[in-house]
Amino acid sequence: MKESILRIKSYAFALKIIRIYRQLISEQKEFILSKQLLKCGTSPGALIREAEFAQSTPDFISKYSIALKEVNETEYWLSLLRDTDFINSETAVDLISDNKELMKMLISSINTLKQKLIEESKAKKGYSHS
Repeated sequence: MKESILRIKSYAFALKIIRIYRQLISEQKEFILSKQLLKCGTSPGALIREAEFAQSTPDFISKYSIALKEVNETEYWLSLLRDTDFINSETAVDLISDNKELMKMLISSINTLKQKLIEESKAKKGYSHS
């Protein structure tokens, strides 16, 4: 089975978040904001993996929707860390860009799956696809 781009990118993003977390606690001695970032920045990848064994399409959508919320929260913590000078602008821009890419991919996937559910529902009711 071929790995999904979303799975690969969310894992790579989690690795970046772990590295920035380590830097924040060792160099900046920042423990509170960095812990929040670590939690929400690694969560999307775990949720995307969890969705692979979803019990149904609505369950899959639910997992991706929670991942989307975590991605959104991650951007908040990254912005806060940047604006308080715990991380430099260049690092923030890189991480926020990756985060936005994950956000777009999740939104697209969720919308596609919701459309699939609508079409399946219409098909069950005997409607045509036109």
